Amino acid sequence: MKIHDDHLYHGAALTQIAEHKQFTAINAFKLKVGASRSAFVINDEIGVYLKYATKPMPAYKEYPFTFRSEHLEELASISKKCKSVFAALVCVKDRQICCLSYEELLQLVEKRKRSRGSNEDQYTVLATLPENKSFRVYVSPAGAKKSILGSPIIISRRAFPDRIFE
Repeated sequence: MKIHDDHLYHGAALTQIAEHKQFTAINAFKLKVGASRSAFVINDEIGVYLKYATKPMPAYKEYPFTFRSEHLEELASISKKCKSVFAALVCVKDRQICCLSYEELLQLVEKRKRSRGSNEDQYTVLATLPENKSFRVYVSPAGAKKSILGSPIIISRRAFPDRIFE
């Protein structure tokens, strides 16, 4: 079987989860069409949706994570079956994983919807890693670049994977 990039980068997050002292089981989330390539169920009750970005965009040093409508639908399905759900954002170049709760992701999507005044086909969540500081996670205002819509969500670099087991 050929190894795809998502196997490599998702594997980094899945390994850290599997090495956690509270870990007991992992399964791919089952969709109507088969197993998800991005969503997993941990310990039969925690949903984790994995996304990766290989490097930050040079101009703004932001890692872009695109959530298309089908990704958000999959996350909604996971949230109906799991007690808690997280998006694990793998920042490959910096070798860090940002652990965003599903609720935080929905807040960002909602901010963007309000800014635009309507739904979009996809939403780009941006993450930055200031040196020796926590992640800054945010969306840009509709029609604007190099700006942050509202206050960024601050997430410790050390939150993953502990946060999913809390």
